[in-house]
Amino acid sequence: MAIPRPSFRVWLFLLLLVVGGVLTLIDRRGDVTPGPVPRDEAGEPDYYLEGVRLVRFDASGRAYQRLETPRLVHTPHDDVTRIQTPDARLIDANERTWLASADTGTLAADGNPLTLSGDARLEAPEEGWQLDTEVLHYDADTGHAWSDTPALLRQPPQEMRGERFDAWIDDNRARLTDNVRGYHPPETAPTSDEDLPP
Repeated sequence: MAIPRPSFRVWLFLLLLVVGGVLTLIDRRGDVTPGPVPRDEAGEPDYYLEGVRLVRFDASGRAYQRLETPRLVHTPHDDVTRIQTPDARLIDANERTWLASADTGTLAADGNPLTLSGDARLEAPEEGWQLDTEVLHYDADTGHAWSDTPALLRQPPQEMRGERFDAWIDDNRARLTDNVRGYHPPETAPTSDEDLPP
């Protein structure tokens, strides 16, 4: 007994099922499920972004601040932008890049100042120093970074501690004030006659 061949309609039905399945798989691959909508004491956000690279430009079109974060949330109630684990690049008037990072951050209304909180760090790679503090503020309009919380300034092998820190990145000036203590190891003495200068 011979098995009857499927009719044209059966083949067409099977073909439509296969094409529909493939299209469904392709459509689902493009779905990206965003994280939960954040809510906090500041109210519900009007927008939030994930995987953000933010670049700010001055009036002449020069980039002066770059910021990367896995999540950025803006709340209209207080006009504050909250940033998760910010990684900032601050570019001074001489085109030097200063690095700043923390556990969290906020941008006030109009994006200034930037406040970094929780293990905040400011680094000047060209000068070889690094500042660690709990809360660091940065005013992009004046190029002024400051901390009113205890700060540790390192430029190996030296270390200094103080209650307040100020830096003006465009002028390459820094100041540590209030109860300042430092560790400055002595230069090592020559160990043999061969090491002495002539």
